[in-house]
Amino acid sequence: MRPRQYAKNAFIFAPLFFDRRLFDLKAIILSFLGFITLCILSSGVYVLNDIIDVDADRNHPQKKYRPIAAGKISIRNAKIFCVFLFTAAFIMSFFLNKHFFLLCIFMVIINIGYSFKLKHIPLIDIITIGILFIIRVLSGAVLIKVKIFSPWLYIVTFMLALYLGFGKRRAELAAINGAKNNTRPVLDGYTVPFLDQLLSIISAVIIISYTLYTFSSPAVPSDNRLLITIPFVVYGIFRYLYLIQVKHQGGAPEEVLFSDRWLQGTILLYLISVVYALYI
Repeated sequence: MRPRQYAKNAFIFAPLFFDRRLFDLKAIILSFLGFITLCILSSGVYVLNDIIDVDADRNHPQKKYRPIAAGKISIRNAKIFCVFLFTAAFIMSFFLNKHFFLLCIFMVIINIGYSFKLKHIPLIDIITIGILFIIRVLSGAVLIKVKIFSPWLYIVTFMLALYLGFGKRRAELAAINGAKNNTRPVLDGYTVPFLDQLLSIISAVIIISYTLYTFSSPAVPSDNRLLITIPFVVYGIFRYLYLIQVKHQGGAPEEVLFSDRWLQGTILLYLISVVYALYI
C-alpha cells in the first residue's frame, strides 16, 4: 500500500494553507477526509501497479521483496483488494464533493494509462506525474471551495513534481552506472547530462514562479511580507540538488525527505515563515 508515499497527497492541503483557511474547522475536516481518500486511492493504484509489474519486480534487487512479487500475496487476492480500495475511495469522494469524485476518477484513469504505457515513454512519464500533483492541489481547492487560488501555485506544484521526478530518474540512472537495465526501460531514454540540464532549467522556473506568486497573487498580503519565505524555497531546491548530484541520493524522494535533517529543517522554517506572513 506504500504508506511512505502518502506524503505526496499532502499537496491537497496547499489550498487550505495558502487560502488562509488554516483555522477554518470545516475546511480542515474536508481537507483531511480528502487526504484520507487520496491515500486509499493511491494504495489502490500501487497494488494495481504491482500486479502489472510483477514479472519486472521479481528481477529488481529491492522490488522483488514486495508482497506480490515475493509470492506472499496471490495475484487473485491482490486484484480483490485493489477493487476494494478503489471502491472505498470512490464512495468517500462521492459523498465529500461531486467535483472531487470526478477528479478521483480522472486520477485513476491517468494512473492506469501510466502503469500500462506512459511510464515507458521518456519525458511523458514525468510530465504525467506532474499532472497528478496538480490534480491533488485542485482536489483541495474544490473541497474547501477556494474562490481565488493563484495560478502561480499550480505552476510551482507542477514544476516541483517535475523536479522531484527527474531527480529520481537521475538517481536511478546513476545507481546502475552504465550496467544493463532490466527493470525500468524508460531509463534508456535518459542520460545524466540531459537530466542535469532539465533540473537546472526547472530549478530556475520554480524559484521565479514562486517569487512571482509572493507579490502578484491577490490572496497574499499587500505589503509583500511573503517575500521572506523565498530564501527557504531557494535553499530547499539547492539542497535537494546537492543531495542527488553530490551525495547521490534521491532515488526515492520520500526517503530523502524522511532522512535529511537539513531538508526537514528547511521545510519547517518555511512553514513557520508562511504562517507568520499569511496569518500573523
